[in-house]
Amino acid sequence: MSPTPTPEPPARGPGSLLLDDQLCFALYAASRAVTARYRPLLEELGLTYPQYLVMLVLWEQDSISVRELGAALQLESSTLSPLLKRLEAGGLLRRERRPDDERSVALRLTEAGAALRERAAAVPLAIGDAMGLTTEQDAQAKELLRLITANVGGGREA
Repeated sequence: MSPTPTPEPPARGPGSLLLDDQLCFALYAASRAVTARYRPLLEELGLTYPQYLVMLVLWEQDSISVRELGAALQLESSTLSPLLKRLEAGGLLRRERRPDDERSVALRLTEAGAALRERAAAVPLAIGDAMGLTTEQDAQAKELLRLITANVGGGREA
């Protein structure tokens, strides 16, 4: 019986198949960790993370079309529709046909949706503290992630 050959140590660097060398895994793990950190904060507001993203856009720009919201969040309308229905059922937004274009639906905050903004103000601060980044590191991370999104997404900006 011949001895089993000793496997070569895995190669590091470009082309490596080591898990720790995969940028995609680092992004995946970071995304899961950050989303998990958001969960208890958003539960206090009665929101899921995707619903929070919708509300962020509406707090920035009330009266936006579903198409514009989808573009801002890089989501298809089929993904947005259930989110919007739940937010509307929760009394946070209204969907209205635009008078100038009956085919287009405008999203508007309700009073409750607008008031939720004040309660949500602590969320970015808590997440920022949890991340432990300096202001410069935060800006660099966002810049790199936007570049990756634009490059991988076929030139779409994040």
